[in-house]
Amino acid sequence: MTNRIMAMKNLKLAEEIDKVFPLESPVKEAIARTNRELFVPSGFKHNAYKLDALPIGAQQWISSPLTVAKMTTYLRPQGADKVLEVGCGSGYQAAVLSHLFRGVFTIERIEPLIIEAKARFKALGIHNIHTRTDDGQNGWVQYAPYDRILFSASAHTIPQKLIEQLVEGGILVAPMEVHGKQIITRYVKKGSRLIQEELDTCKFVPIVNGVQK
Repeated sequence: MTNRIMAMKNLKLAEEIDKVFPLESPVKEAIARTNRELFVPSGFKHNAYKLDALPIGAQQWISSPLTVAKMTTYLRPQGADKVLEVGCGSGYQAAVLSHLFRGVFTIERIEPLIIEAKARFKALGIHNIHTRTDDGQNGWVQYAPYDRILFSASAHTIPQKLIEQLVEGGILVAPMEVHGKQIITRYVKKGSRLIQEELDTCKFVPIVNGVQK
């Protein structure tokens, strides 16, 4: 498939999302510039541009492009420099963020997934994504603090380590488990507290402790 056809498909995807969930220009452009097909397993290429989540192996999923657009928008990327992502998965969310942040730091606990994601970033010529195999709940203290933190897996609580790695006034967005439902929640750090705002329902795989080689 030529690059031109691929670019048209990704632009159309961004426009389809925009009809359902209005996008600000920088986020719309980031979606349009990210080759969704490269992040989808070969058996699901025909579904790459649908607004659906798809399995990627290791009992993990690539989020629907609509969900990725929502999470990115809720993160309020404008004016922010560094973002930490907890749960790299296929790498699609990180790739979208790479067009909006100077530095993207993404952590994945399942080693084969991060190896595949790194290969995709290299193939796309993306050089501002930094990857790490670890339990994302530890954060990545070496490069802290972060202007934004994004959870790409659902959580019951926000670990104190991550709160400490967020700048004052910084934003953390996470799918939170609330009474049997998942709610995308935005937190703003004020001193030692997080001010929260519930935004939308969602469906993510849960955060799991430890590392899987």
